[in-house]
Amino acid sequence: MKHVSLGGLKVARIGLGAMGMSAAYTGAGSDDAESVRTIHRAIDLGVTMIDTAEIYGPYTNEELVGRALKGRRNKTVVATKFGFMSHTGRPQLDSTPANIRIAVEGSLRRLGTDYIDLYYQHRVDPETPIEETVGALADLIMEGKIRHIGLSEAGPTTIRRAHAVHPITAVQSEYSLWTRDPEAGVLAVVRELGIGFVPYSPLGHGFLTGQVRSLDDLADDDWRKTSPRFMGDNFQHNLRIADEVQAVASEVDATPAQVAIAWLLAQGDDIVPIPGTKRVARVEENVAADQLTLSAPQLARLDNLTPPAGDHHNEAQMQMLDRS
Repeated sequence: MKHVSLGGLKVARIGLGAMGMSAAYTGAGSDDAESVRTIHRAIDLGVTMIDTAEIYGPYTNEELVGRALKGRRNKTVVATKFGFMSHTGRPQLDSTPANIRIAVEGSLRRLGTDYIDLYYQHRVDPETPIEETVGALADLIMEGKIRHIGLSEAGPTTIRRAHAVHPITAVQSEYSLWTRDPEAGVLAVVRELGIGFVPYSPLGHGFLTGQVRSLDDLADDDWRKTSPRFMGDNFQHNLRIADEVQAVASEVDATPAQVAIAWLLAQGDDIVPIPGTKRVARVEENVAADQLTLSAPQLARLDNLTPPAGDHHNEAQMQMLDRS
């Protein structure tokens, strides 16, 4: 697989998101053995970056990733996140230095490693200045506990302020054929500053694969049932998008998932999508997108898909996205 640089961190240009192995989606946590096999297969195929977070589970996803990486740690770039959980008694978002200290020790223990390659602030904490948070993370780099700093769902001004304290290696935000928000400013800023970009949910929470045709396909506790894009008339409207992606996929003898990932890869050499899956067959399918090249007319068609109906998160989650 081709490799790229995320702000100086060399990784394969397709990563693996581990969240759905333990949380949020239908069947999460139902087959840890298959999830471990999926991580192993991803590494065998050349995937280097494995993405997790303490909130996934909570905790169980980091533990799963830690078990899977035994004997394979030197082949991987481990990315995890803090700040969505408070260990100090504060309300949910907590990026204070005291909370970071507790969080990083827990993640190191669960992952079974003595350092984290890429440590993200999961969401911007409006009560803690970003300079204070990044300063605490810079201390962890000096101590060897982490090697690179990342931000998740941070806006342009926050990114600039953070980067002025210590170089930021990567910014992670939702970005896909049907969620184009980073194009409004974040992508320009990270490129100006030499920061890599990591799109999560590059398959639109599975919608762009064309495999979800009815809400009956989802369990009652599936996170997607709280997403406006999966509700009522919005869901029916958005099926057109999946069909349009399928049309391009049929032209290039690929799957819709591969087309969605290939479109992201075509957006630049500083972009590393992290499609999530808990199945070996799906990770094989996703990684094969590395070999798919879309034509200029096909990219143009994908650039102009039917606009989605509904926000990509519910109202409370949208309020946690930093747009400053």
